[in-house]
Amino acid sequence: MDTQDISRPRLSEEDWLAAAYEVLTESGVEAVKVMPLAKRLGVSRTSFYWHFKDREELLEAMVRRWEERNTGNLVARTEAYAESIAEAMFNLFDCWIDPELFDARLDLAIRNWARNDSSLQQRLDLADTRREQAMTNMFTRFGYPETDALIRARAMIYTQIGYISMQVHESTEYRISLMPGWIEVFTGTRPEPRDLERFLARHR
Repeated sequence: MDTQDISRPRLSEEDWLAAAYEVLTESGVEAVKVMPLAKRLGVSRTSFYWHFKDREELLEAMVRRWEERNTGNLVARTEAYAESIAEAMFNLFDCWIDPELFDARLDLAIRNWARNDSSLQQRLDLADTRREQAMTNMFTRFGYPETDALIRARAMIYTQIGYISMQVHESTEYRISLMPGWIEVFTGTRPEPRDLERFLARHR
């Protein structure tokens, strides 16, 4: 009989989610299975069932985490206070600097997973629609016409998906150095030095 190893502390739900995350982002959803995860964590599989009914419940927990972290945080950053569209863009760009706000590895893993899971693809489509609407609203808030705002929002989304899909590796310093140029491309205006300084102060 499979029993809990009493010589080890019982793992938390977060431990299992963290292990599943590493497997998902390294090898894809097909590799996320209870027994290999237990072996990876050095425990019996009984520990898993203290926290999750089955593998599907674990997968659902990871999808919810992705929805809350990536889409939820992105929407929140587009709605953050800003005096100008440039400052609003820097608020959004926090997501491209801080993985606690937006996890690019997880986003790529979800997109790859959704190719073979129609129900997940529907949730991904809804998430992309939420992101697009949030970015569009950010532009219209600063006076951009609706169609113009939508085009600019889509340009940002497609650029970021391209960054993620191509797994572009840039140092934080280099990525930040390009941001004033990206803002000019996406908004048609150059950020003021004070906008950049406030952004840099958050990421020093």
